[in-house]
Amino acid sequence: MSDDDVTAQALRDAGHLKWTVSGPGLLGACAAEMDYGTAPPVTAALAEALRKNLLGYLPPGLAGGLGEACADWQRRAYGWDVAPADIRLLPDVVRAFHVAVEHFSRPGSPVIVPVPTFTPFLTVPGLLGRRVIEVGLVRSGSRYVYDLDALDRAYRQGGHLLVLCNPHNPLGRVLDAGELTAISEVVDRHGGRVFSDEVHAPLVYAGHRHVPYASTSSAAAHHTLTAVSASKAWNIAGLKCAQMVLTNDADRARWEGLGRLATDGTSILGVVAGTAAYRDGAAWLDGVRARLDRNRRLLRDLLRDHLPDVGYLPPEGTYLGWLDCRRLGLPGPDLAAFFRSEAGVTTVDGGSCGAPGRGFVRLNFATTEPILTRIVRRMADAVHRRASAMPAPGPRDFARQTT
Repeated sequence: MSDDDVTAQALRDAGHLKWTVSGPGLLGACAAEMDYGTAPPVTAALAEALRKNLLGYLPPGLAGGLGEACADWQRRAYGWDVAPADIRLLPDVVRAFHVAVEHFSRPGSPVIVPVPTFTPFLTVPGLLGRRVIEVGLVRSGSRYVYDLDALDRAYRQGGHLLVLCNPHNPLGRVLDAGELTAISEVVDRHGGRVFSDEVHAPLVYAGHRHVPYASTSSAAAHHTLTAVSASKAWNIAGLKCAQMVLTNDADRARWEGLGRLATDGTSILGVVAGTAAYRDGAAWLDGVRARLDRNRRLLRDLLRDHLPDVGYLPPEGTYLGWLDCRRLGLPGPDLAAFFRSEAGVTTVDGGSCGAPGRGFVRLNFATTEPILTRIVRRMADAVHRRASAMPAPGPRDFARQTT
């Protein structure tokens, strides 16, 4: 058994979602989990919490400590000064989105969602009785950008809350200050709101810089709710601890009126882990970012060598690759189902991310280099097997192709 087989089997045996969700023997590249564990300061803090039997209800002192650690991280990492008291705790970013839609947007108004996007941003509004207005992100050179005219139309159609995902899942874009300002001007012109998902902010590569949307202007601060977490960068999503950053008095007042049904659920161990990550996890994170940087480039090289017809732009942030498979001629509509059944690789089908994602898959490259290499080779073998099994075109078929 090869070294990468041993590693993959160990990950399956550990029971991680990415490695078990679709059945035994598959290579996991779907759910947004890393295969690197977490930072030693985080595991040490959790071990100490267990030693103290710190498994009860969340004490205010621990919650306040996380607020201080998160605010300090925002200042050190991004130059954003926020008050620790403005850091409010929730179990995860999806709950934060739920709260933003239900309690901070105009009742009954559609939610504006740029697509492709993180799937819950398309499904949660419907569960809350809201319509979604999809606004397609557009290709400009080698980057995807916001279509400001389309965004303006979405507000004129009655939309109120815009979902801003930055760094973007699944495209990996990191918006610069000028782009954020341009978006803010459209939002402000219509009296709109923004839910800014910045959960991948610590995972930005050299040459790019995360700019918190609410930090760009007083207008942006006035209309924004910002969701952050240590969950992705330090690989602790299962511990259920995210933070909502409030940046205006109206939202502070409204938050105080929310009931426990909206805000309860943050885990005490999640608070312990998040605090340790923000305070003492920077060195470990630097190493992980370097590893991910190598892997995003390795993925580019592997696709060039084995699947040259797949389009791929190495992401500016996140550990998610957005693979354009439209030239492969694979059976649709669910390409993830094809790669799962024919290659033994789990991905996320782009169609679940909105209509512009059809023909794409999202691939998580936060794994070892041998496993990533095996993932791409398996995908390539499946594509080549299908191509070789297809009958050669007859004279009439060739005539149709060339006219």
